[in-house]
Amino acid sequence: MELYELTIGEAHRLLKNREISSQDLTRSVLERIAAIDGRIGAFITVAEKIALEQAERADGMIAAGQCSTLTGIPLGIKDLICTQNITTTCGSKILENFVPPYDATVIRKLKQAGAVIVGKLNMDEFAMGSSTENSGLKTTRNPWDMNRIPGGSSGGSAAAVAADMCLGALGSDTGGSIRQPASHCGVVGMKPTYGRVSRFGLVAFASSLDQIGPLAKNVTDCAHLLGAVAGHDQSDSTSVPRKVDDYLRSLDGGLKGVTVGIPREYATAEGLDPAVQAAISDAVSVLESLGAERVEISLPHTRYAVAAYYVIAPSEASSNLARYDGVKYGFRSPQSADLMDMYRRTRSKGFGAEVQRRIIIGTYCLSAGYYDAYYGKASQVRTLIMEDFKQAFETCDVIASPVAPTPAFKIGEKIDDPLTMYLSDIFTLSANLAGIPGLSVPCGFSSNGLPIGLQLMGSHFNEAMLLRVAYGFEQATAFHKQKPKVA
Repeated sequence: MELYELTIGEAHRLLKNREISSQDLTRSVLERIAAIDGRIGAFITVAEKIALEQAERADGMIAAGQCSTLTGIPLGIKDLICTQNITTTCGSKILENFVPPYDATVIRKLKQAGAVIVGKLNMDEFAMGSSTENSGLKTTRNPWDMNRIPGGSSGGSAAAVAADMCLGALGSDTGGSIRQPASHCGVVGMKPTYGRVSRFGLVAFASSLDQIGPLAKNVTDCAHLLGAVAGHDQSDSTSVPRKVDDYLRSLDGGLKGVTVGIPREYATAEGLDPAVQAAISDAVSVLESLGAERVEISLPHTRYAVAAYYVIAPSEASSNLARYDGVKYGFRSPQSADLMDMYRRTRSKGFGAEVQRRIIIGTYCLSAGYYDAYYGKASQVRTLIMEDFKQAFETCDVIASPVAPTPAFKIGEKIDDPLTMYLSDIFTLSANLAGIPGLSVPCGFSSNGLPIGLQLMGSHFNEAMLLRVAYGFEQATAFHKQKPKVA
């Protein structure tokens, strides 16, 4: 086994016992990136010099007996999380040369733990997309099939983990942007409860929906990463001052007595692929065989989730992205006759088509005369969706569902059909609207060998239960052990 193939847990044991060094491990990962990323396109920036310096410091920490689980572990970071002295582009031409003067809180925590940041990962521009085809800088391909999308918007993060170009990664999830690419690339991905992980230093898309979370090779590694970045942060007013659970200790709890809710509305959702439906059905049967009890539940306002999301998210985006005007930072069009012309040219050239589309939609929804009819109504629907989940969790511990209606589709297949693309997130959007945690764990493959993920959703701050159920399922199956053949 090559060093880059190790899980975080395996690498930690070898590092702690001084059987390998962080510098050796980091070089192995950097060589892997150099060998295959030219075909996959997961990284926007590879921070080789900084990574090797951090690895050297990590080896010093280990020698001094200071070896936490993430000390010396090479990680990748989605390119909308601020990293001091490393370019943060948000996958956009408008921030192509932006180098933050500070670290996001999650990066500061990773550095304190001694983790190694090997680079920044590709994404849909400003996290707006479900395929990473909307990146303004490059196209990322799925390691399982180079002609297919890796999912989005954290497609670079999922592809990098799946192809062993880092041992774990951070992404962000606004409407499924961690879980959906995790499903398409056959890795584990979690969106924590809104407020569980600090958003300070996360470049905002939709502030009431965005949440940073981990992508990893297995559930245990996911628990390690979540434990490292979770917790209250005074720099983030939406961060919740609540004690962080011991996620690792919860993994071995078993599934006996756990109640799994199956939403009746999801079985008849538009565009659900039979292979996905069969894989989810088989996965639920595995959970039952492990002692879990299956109950049918109803989430009646699910049908309105996509419509509500695509009013709320663009509305918040139109406000958040108003700051990119060519004045303060980022790209500025040099051919401008006056101030208003500079605004128009800068935003037209700096933003891609999908970002411009959502800004226009959001500005319209927030405009005088339309606010109550659109944003106000969508906010009311959001409350109804929250109530659906609250009632459901009175009768079940977790909810099981598909992550995406289909396996990964071909590059270019849906890019010219925004409405069809938006439906890719039909099963994941509700968790963001309700603020609850969600997780994707590999549960099967399509007939042509593409990964399929099982989504588990829980009540607020019940990440430990999701990890426990996912771990039980993972230990009873071998889907997570299969790897894409990328030479």
